[in-house]
Amino acid sequence: MNVHDLHSTPFTVIGAARSGVAAAELLASRGAQVFVSDLQPAKKLQKELRALAEKKISVETGGHTERVYNCSFMVISPGVPGNAPVVLRALERKIKVVSELEAASWFCPCPIVAVTGSNGKTTTTTLIGRILGDAKKKHVVAGNIGTAFSSVVLELDQTSLAVLEVSSFQLDHCETFRPSVSVILNITEDHMDRYNHSMEQYAASKARVFMNQGKGDTVIYSADDEWTVRTIGAAKARMIPFSYHRSFDEGAFAENDKLVLSLNGKRSAVIPLDEISINGIHNAYNAMAAALVGSLFGASNASIRNTLRNFKGVEHRLEFVKEVNGVRYVNDSKATNVDSVWYALQAFQQPLVVLIGGRDKGNDYSRLKELVQTRVKAIVAIGESAAKVDEAFNTVTRVVTATSMEEAVTRASGLATKGDVVLLSPACASFDWFQNYEHRGRVFKELVGDLKETN
Repeated sequence: MNVHDLHSTPFTVIGAARSGVAAAELLASRGAQVFVSDLQPAKKLQKELRALAEKKISVETGGHTERVYNCSFMVISPGVPGNAPVVLRALERKIKVVSELEAASWFCPCPIVAVTGSNGKTTTTTLIGRILGDAKKKHVVAGNIGTAFSSVVLELDQTSLAVLEVSSFQLDHCETFRPSVSVILNITEDHMDRYNHSMEQYAASKARVFMNQGKGDTVIYSADDEWTVRTIGAAKARMIPFSYHRSFDEGAFAENDKLVLSLNGKRSAVIPLDEISINGIHNAYNAMAAALVGSLFGASNASIRNTLRNFKGVEHRLEFVKEVNGVRYVNDSKATNVDSVWYALQAFQQPLVVLIGGRDKGNDYSRLKELVQTRVKAIVAIGESAAKVDEAFNTVTRVVTATSMEEAVTRASGLATKGDVVLLSPACASFDWFQNYEHRGRVFKELVGDLKETN
């Protein structure tokens, strides 16, 4: 792809959401002939349509017409399934289908750090950005985290770093994407509805993060995660592991209750694990991965230590909201799969009332049953999957059902007593009741904010 001369090259962008608009604007600015198509009606896309109109980019709404196939490249957003009819027809017509991540990477002049995994991507990506920022390293944080790579890539130069959260959906349609450093945090069951209930397919999708990496590149990976270890065997780059249970000549690990880095012949204890500001073994893993990236790009141990002591986590991930009548309310709306909920339940010693449910992704709840039986005093089942949640857990704890988030918060507050934690940790996608997990988390926080102390 000669990105220096896209003059009149026809592109179709499928999806007029955040990343679709950003990709369209990027390609148009480079001289491409861009057409945007979205299934949603125009009334739901007013902001996006105004942005495209300002750039004189053609767009259609309410469905995909034959015009979408009048292109050399089709760019799809993460929300567009690879088996969507419009994508399958494009492939049948030999049209090159690429993700927004792939298209943006064509224009990137600097090294890329790409963070993927089933859980912890947002926290780790944000933490890497904070470590680099505190160490005065020029960088941007973008990707699946909420800022489309396409919207910031032209701000970069050769002295920058691009730190990207990347999802399996974005990787599925990458061809030349080549990060200098890839990070695989874990590979656990998720998105089974999109991967034919096959962990092999899902893991192969994650493996695409390193498929173009070579000897000059680096793969940072969890040595404690079975599917990750199984998957990274095909990598050709330098391999750097991290582990909570093992030590290495090169890598990050826990030793004598400290986070230790061993790189380039130097071994040093960076910080006591109990001084890392974000709690839980899952966050110890996230901190190890982030510390390795920071160290590779020149952040000192002292600077990394300072960041790890002061980093407060990310919104919608085990986020403390409020205490009312001695009950703590925690927003974990970003927990959109079973494994995320497993880690969330591990993070609390107090009795829990947990809100679980939403749009099911082929979840198997059996892994949670033992934890639920010992730690959860009640579950409020919500969303489309409420009946499935009820069936999965009603033999091990009390389950009640709510037909709205307002009712769910009310019922949870009624079930909880002083010293308990009410936890929104849904294990499901949000698209039944909400626009996205952020919207779900905000509504939960607003409802909790309205709760009053009682005498």
